[in-house]
Amino acid sequence: MSKTVIIDPVTRIEGHAKISIYLDDAGEVTDAHFHVGEFRGFEKFCEGRPMWEMAGITARICGICPVSHLLASAKTGDKIQAVKIPPAGDKLRRLMNLGQIIQSHALSFFHLSSPDLLLGWDCNPATRNVFGLIAADPDLARGGIRLRQFGQQIIELLGAKKIHPAWAVPGGVRSPLSEQGRNWIIDRLPESRAIAQNALSLFKRLLDQFTTEVQTFGNFPSLFMGLVGKDGEWEYYDGQIRFVDSEGNIVADGLSEDDYQDFLGEAVEPWSYLKFPYYKPLGYPEGIYRVGPLARLNICSHIGTPAADNELQEFRERGDTIATSSFFYHYARLVEIMAAVEKIEQLIDDPDIVSQRTRASAGINQLEGIGVSEAPRGTLFHHYQVNENGLIEKVNMIIATGQNNLAMNKTVAQIAKHYIHGSEIPEGMLNRVEAGIRAFDPCLSCSTHAMGQMPLHIQLLGANGALLDEVWRD
Repeated sequence: MSKTVIIDPVTRIEGHAKISIYLDDAGEVTDAHFHVGEFRGFEKFCEGRPMWEMAGITARICGICPVSHLLASAKTGDKIQAVKIPPAGDKLRRLMNLGQIIQSHALSFFHLSSPDLLLGWDCNPATRNVFGLIAADPDLARGGIRLRQFGQQIIELLGAKKIHPAWAVPGGVRSPLSEQGRNWIIDRLPESRAIAQNALSLFKRLLDQFTTEVQTFGNFPSLFMGLVGKDGEWEYYDGQIRFVDSEGNIVADGLSEDDYQDFLGEAVEPWSYLKFPYYKPLGYPEGIYRVGPLARLNICSHIGTPAADNELQEFRERGDTIATSSFFYHYARLVEIMAAVEKIEQLIDDPDIVSQRTRASAGINQLEGIGVSEAPRGTLFHHYQVNENGLIEKVNMIIATGQNNLAMNKTVAQIAKHYIHGSEIPEGMLNRVEAGIRAFDPCLSCSTHAMGQMPLHIQLLGANGALLDEVWRD
C-alpha cells in the first residue's frame, strides 16, 4: 500500500517540482529524478512579435528575475540593430543588474534558506519558514528585508517599477538616473554594506555546523561556466565565457555567446520539461556544468573591490580553492551581495549615470542576434532570428536553472542516498532534498516558462517499480 503524507507550509522553491527516488531490492537508493512538469512556451508565442517588444515581453517570464531577461533581451536587440550603446546606457544597465543581484540573493538567503540554517532541518515545518525566522532572529530578518528593499528600489529608481520595468531597450535604456535617486542610493549604501557583512559573518560562524551538508548537498566534480571581464575579473553583465574544471584548470576561455551552439548542447529527457544543457566537447551527460554565484566565484581571478576580494580569498580557503559543494551556493551569494554593494559604490559617482545620452537608435541591420548576461542564478542566453521588418521568426533561451539541471538531479540523488535507507521518507529527509534543490535557487518559471502553485511531490519507488511511499507539500 502506498502512503501519503501531507506536510505544510508550501515549499520554499519557485515553481512546481516532483522528485522520484528509486530503490534496489535492499532498500538502498540507486537514482533520483528531479521532474519539472509544467510548460508555458514563451519561446513559441514570441514568434511574430516585433523585436523591439521582446525586452518587455520576456521580462514577464518571471516576477522574481525580470531584470535578467530585460537586459539579455536588450543586448540581443543591440546585436540585431548592430549598434554600440552609449557609455551611460552600459553603466545604467550594470547598475540595474547590481540591484537585481542584491534583491534576488537577499530573497534566496534570508527568506528561503535561512530558516533551515538557523532553525534546523528537522524543526517543526509549521515554524520552519520566514515567520519562524522573524520570531527567532528579528534583526536578521529585518536586515534581509532592508537589503532586498535596497535592490528593488534601485530597480524602481531606474525603471519606474520594481517588477517588469520596460526600461532597457535595444540600443540602451530609456532614461538616466535622477540626482534624487542617486542621493537615495548613496544614503543607503552604508547600511546595505553592514547587513551584507553581518550576514557573511553569521554564515561563516554557522558553516562548521554543516560539515555533513557540505559533503552531501551536491558535492561532486563538474565544470563551472560564466562570464569573466578583463584579466579574469568577476563579471555580472558583459565579458567573455569561461569554463573551469573542479581542479581549477581553465578548460575553455574567451568564448563568445555568438558561438554558443558550438560548445553548448541541450538534451531532453521524457520525464521533465526542463532541458539538460551540457558542454558539447565532453558529450551528454559527462559535460555536466554549473552556473550562478558558485560558478562565478570559481571561474574568476578576482572581484575588483577590497572587501569582496578579501571574502573571495576566505571563500576559496574554506572551499579548497575550487568549491565543488553546492551547499556553498549560499556562501557565494553573500560574497556576491558584498561585491554588488561595492560595485555600486564605484558606479554611483560616475557622471555618465545622469547623462541624457542613454540610447542609440537604428533599424534592423542583422537578421539574427545572441545576447548574454549574468542573471543572479547564472548565465542567461537569448537568441533571436527576425525578418527584414524586425518580426521574430525564432527564439531560443538558455536559462540558468536549466543549465544547473544535471547538477540538481545529481544533488537530489546524492542527498537521497545518504539519508534514505528503507521504504519510507522521513520528513527531515524531505526537507533536506528541498534544501539541496534550494541551494541552486531554481527559477522553474523561467526555465520551463511555467506558472502555478509551488508544491513539491516526492515518490519512492522499489526495484520492481512499485510505489513504496509518497509525500506532497501542497
